[in-house]
Amino acid sequence: MGASVKDNKKERPEQETAIYMPRWRARLVLIVILSLLFGLGYRLIFLQVSEQEFLKNQGDLRMVRTEVDPAHRGMISDRNGEPLAVSTPVESIWVNPRYFPELSSTELTELASLLDVREAPLRKRLNASKGRRFVYLKRQMPPEQAEKVLELGLKGLFSQREYKRYYPAGEVTSHLIGFTNTDDVGQEGVELAFNNWLKGEPGERKVIKDLQGRVIRHIKQVSEAKDGRDLVLSVDLRLQYLAYKALKESVIKHQAESGSAVVVDVETGEVLAMVNQPSYNPNDRSRLRVGDLRNRAITDTFEPGSTIKPFTIATALESGRYGASTKVNTSPGYIRVGRKTIRDHSNYGVIDLTSIVKKSSNVGTTKLAQNLGSDLIWLTLFKAGFGQAPGTGFPGEANGMLPMQRKFRPIELATLSYGYGLSSTPLQLAGAYTAFGNNGVRPELSLMTRTDSEVQEGIRSERVMTERVASQVLLMLETVTEKGGTATRAAVPFYRVGGKTGTVHKVGRGGYQDDEYIAYFAGIAPVSNPKYSVVVTINGPSGDRYYGGEVAAPVFSEIISAAMRLNNIPPDSLKDLK
Repeated sequence: MGASVKDNKKERPEQETAIYMPRWRARLVLIVILSLLFGLGYRLIFLQVSEQEFLKNQGDLRMVRTEVDPAHRGMISDRNGEPLAVSTPVESIWVNPRYFPELSSTELTELASLLDVREAPLRKRLNASKGRRFVYLKRQMPPEQAEKVLELGLKGLFSQREYKRYYPAGEVTSHLIGFTNTDDVGQEGVELAFNNWLKGEPGERKVIKDLQGRVIRHIKQVSEAKDGRDLVLSVDLRLQYLAYKALKESVIKHQAESGSAVVVDVETGEVLAMVNQPSYNPNDRSRLRVGDLRNRAITDTFEPGSTIKPFTIATALESGRYGASTKVNTSPGYIRVGRKTIRDHSNYGVIDLTSIVKKSSNVGTTKLAQNLGSDLIWLTLFKAGFGQAPGTGFPGEANGMLPMQRKFRPIELATLSYGYGLSSTPLQLAGAYTAFGNNGVRPELSLMTRTDSEVQEGIRSERVMTERVASQVLLMLETVTEKGGTATRAAVPFYRVGGKTGTVHKVGRGGYQDDEYIAYFAGIAPVSNPKYSVVVTINGPSGDRYYGGEVAAPVFSEIISAAMRLNNIPPDSLKDLK
């Protein structure tokens, strides 16, 4: 019986424990789940209905971008419509470093080759730009070259349209025109002076971009780009070329430090040519020296020397005390003024006013000044524009210096009469000489063309001397270029020309340098019907030839010969037919 009880215990299965969840707990779980679903649904409805504009703005901030449409800079041309500065479309390559891949050595070499940059700096730039969104790799590339770069298919590599300035005449007009920087902003010359006129107003457009910066869709044009306005200068490119060639040859021949030449229309005051040496190529400034940037014709001042003597003669004629044939005793070829001795090249004896100009007599002009006094001479020089800004608006335009003092010492008056103790730019001197060719009137100078209406209504001008005196002095200037004058090399076959030489000692730290000179020639042509005022300056000629009549006068002759041919001006002298 005991065994049967034991067996029954082994055969009875154990009872399973039932899982029981109270009813209140199940309801709580259901309520929580429904609440979450309700809250999520409410939030979705709220965002779609009430916050739709907010979501749209947030999306736009991440995807919509404003792109700039570059404006085309205005063209600069000469008086005949020849282009002097034009803008050409170019492409600038840039990357978004966040998406730009790590390049293998082969890929980097190929990219650097197409960009025409060195490999090491390119690698350094890419490594240093991690985390940024925009980095230029190369600015202003030709479109066909930029296309080859984009064909590499590199992620995060893009291009953008820009404009680059190109100067067809190169170094011939570089000092006058100047140049712009990579952002198309004027830095020198006319480009800087008239930057606000030439530059345009960029346009804007809305676009959608993906995360890599690629444009997916254009949304709308916010504003149209407005191109800059064109500018027409008074210079004649043909004459500019020929003046540049003549000046450069002279500077090289005489191994001079620098040189300048200016041609001005005597009636309108328009600058027809303005050249300098040394020059530079604005299209390739990789080897540019800072000193080469100066437009010396308009920024550098000098003592004009004997080119001032015609104004002293004009003052004497205006005073009524002298005539063209009035005699002045210059013997014995020198004169003492205080402790200084003023000398002529020779003892010219008793000569008239015409001969004083022809022989360039320092003694003669000194004696005239002593009789006239400083007030009259100073007033003539002031009316001629010395000591005043020419008013062209060119950057760095120099005023020169005309001493203004209550009483001149005798030696100061003497030196003023033959061009020492004051300073001028080549442009100022050319402007002053227009009075001799324009019936005694000096027109305001201009780098812009004068319109027909401006000429008819009258150009702003200053009367320097009477018409009679201007005519008398002009005939005196003609004798300078004839036999026995100091500038026979300024003569032009079949044309009557007049002018005045000047040779002055350069000023150094210790005063005037005995063996360093500046040579000048200022002239008018043709004498019978004056059209051009020309000034040539050769700074620091080397060797035995350093006088204005030897160094600067031949350049004047070449420039005037070219001007006569270009403008078909009929000859006014038959003496060369003999």
